[in-house]
Amino acid sequence: MPSSDVLLAELKQLHPKLIDLSLGRIERLLGKLGNPHLALPPVVHIAGTNGKGSVTAYLKAILEAAGLGVHVYTSPHLVRFHERIVIGQRGSAGQPIGETALVDVLTRTQAINSGDDITQFEITTAAAFLAFAESPADIVLLEVGLGGRLDATNVVPHPRLGVITPISMDHAEKLGDRLSLIAAEKAGILKRGMRTVVSRQEDEAGLVVEERAHRVGAPLVVFGRDFDAFEQGGRLVVQRLDGLLDLPMPGLIGPHQVVNAGTAVSAVLELEGFDIPESAIESGLVNVRWPARMQRLVNGPLTRLMSAGSELWLDGGHNPAAGAALAQTLADLEERSPRPLYLVVGMLGLKDAAGFLSHFRGLARHIVTVPIPGAHEAPFDPVALASVALNSGLLAEAAESVPVALERLEAKHPGPKRVLIAGSLYLAGHVLALQEGIAAQPN
Repeated sequence: MPSSDVLLAELKQLHPKLIDLSLGRIERLLGKLGNPHLALPPVVHIAGTNGKGSVTAYLKAILEAAGLGVHVYTSPHLVRFHERIVIGQRGSAGQPIGETALVDVLTRTQAINSGDDITQFEITTAAAFLAFAESPADIVLLEVGLGGRLDATNVVPHPRLGVITPISMDHAEKLGDRLSLIAAEKAGILKRGMRTVVSRQEDEAGLVVEERAHRVGAPLVVFGRDFDAFEQGGRLVVQRLDGLLDLPMPGLIGPHQVVNAGTAVSAVLELEGFDIPESAIESGLVNVRWPARMQRLVNGPLTRLMSAGSELWLDGGHNPAAGAALAQTLADLEERSPRPLYLVVGMLGLKDAAGFLSHFRGLARHIVTVPIPGAHEAPFDPVALASVALNSGLLAEAAESVPVALERLEAKHPGPKRVLIAGSLYLAGHVLALQEGIAAQPN
């Protein structure tokens, strides 16, 4: 029996393009598989640009704290593909699909596809639906891969609930070069009668979502109109039309996590057919785990390259809105615990590097740019990325790897410091693999 590494490599050869947004190919394959997407537990469909993963993590933690079995589908993975397909277990936390089970569903899906033209994301999404349909659980958290309207996850006809997290400029080459065009793609998950919780949006994006909802008959629960979330006295306050919840602050740090957590709490309360106690909401908020979202790295080969008293942080943020959120989080950290800040950054070549990096002007003392080994699309050359940083008013230089970047920062700036590695989820996965001493599977 081949390994998942071998199978995933074979599946990449079935379509010449990594991303080719369409629903026809996956609908054809799902029909051959017996339409497993129609046999799923109730589905929460989650779209947006920033915060999708965090909101999904909060929902998973809260629902599992209530004793529910929660299947979860996310992308991309950080270290191993198995992370994308989490199999729920009633009464305990769901776990990434095991190697044997993953090989089984990939092999069956590949055999039924019979070499037909289909992207790797589409065929693995079909395999995830098969795994979920064959494992008992109470709910599925289904995260959109890219966009929404033509994303492979959008074949589920009647999700129990929709969630749209903050929309911003990203993937312009695929979704459009204006915020309104990107918002229209994200709003493509809206369906008649599907209640959808909409997180805080820029006016241009919010109007597009409202117009689409009106057109298809999808009731919306909107941040700033139907609910709000804010920090008050070290607590998370979620204000809704039907009352107020006074909750502990979420376990993921940063001001933007207040909005993400408040969105997730409102989504939980809008879930028809589920009665989630406030104690489960509190437990889920505190105990949430989501790697590479302002994750503090400790006790590993990378942290050992830094002076005693230093902090090493990791975040997969890669667009201007994420840069703004990260800069605010780091500014807040600086107020509470002052340390000189340095950045190690690697980005994919089509990203708005200047828009991301400009938020760190006056905050980061020095940036070292690095390549992204195994990136699924062309990354920024580190020298070119350093030039973008220099043109943005930042002191920057290029290095050949993350360990070399940390060694260089240590040599030039000895003593306790705060270092953030950011710019790409693919870089984040590479860093976690280095820190854990294991081999990463390519995306």
